[in-house]
Amino acid sequence: MSRLVTQLRAAGTLLFMTAGSLVMLAAAIPTLFLARRFYSEVIGRWLGAMVLRIWGVRYRIHGAPQPENLQTIYISNHQSTLDVFLLIALGLPRTRFFLSGFLKKLPPIGIVGTLIRIFWTVPQDYPEKRREIFKRADRVLRETGDSVYLSPEGMRVTTGEIGHFNKGSFHLATSLHAQIAPIYFAIPREIDPGMGYAAKPGQVHLYFLPPIDTTTWTLAGLERNRDAVRDLFVRVRESMRSTGRLPESLTIDAAGVSPVPAEAIA
Repeated sequence: MSRLVTQLRAAGTLLFMTAGSLVMLAAAIPTLFLARRFYSEVIGRWLGAMVLRIWGVRYRIHGAPQPENLQTIYISNHQSTLDVFLLIALGLPRTRFFLSGFLKKLPPIGIVGTLIRIFWTVPQDYPEKRREIFKRADRVLRETGDSVYLSPEGMRVTTGEIGHFNKGSFHLATSLHAQIAPIYFAIPREIDPGMGYAAKPGQVHLYFLPPIDTTTWTLAGLERNRDAVRDLFVRVRESMRSTGRLPESLTIDAAGVSPVPAEAIA
């Protein structure tokens, strides 16, 4: 029976995603494909929330996104297929996304991603193409002032650990002097589908950690700053495992960061 329920939920998700992408497309035509924020923050947010509801996944948000007038580089740990739907359901204001170009082949995701102006990425095996993608993103974000989300791990890490952080997120933040806003996804292992899709019902907690000022960052300190931010995620992961709470301090060993107690995050 459990397998049947999973298959029904998977079929329901596909049908709902397809219908949702067509709704978004229908809204885009009369708006001349120009209302990206409406597609993302209204229709997309509803779409993500409904997919999570199909699987019985509830989510509680601790803290809040940054104001829309502050250009922000949102990053998070990436352990699960659920992450994509959780991110969409957050409705991050004035935010674009990086996403694997492989997913563009799936029609519902391809339609939604095109309408909300996703930056489609290629695997690490194509460094020149990746550099061009990031250069274009830098130009677009500099012109528009939009925020952006991308995963520094670059792939789902299903071991329960924090994976290696790539430099792209931090190079972009340094170039734009845009603050970094870390988000920690706490997904219980018993409900986490990992690389698959068969999520179990349960509750996920999403923590907006204090933003990190990058105005004094330089490319010379790129690796140091990247490693300092990764260390923050490691400390959060270890504290959540041992105490079920965020660590007492959420500072990193980089310039421009003020001490922020974990209690400041509701």
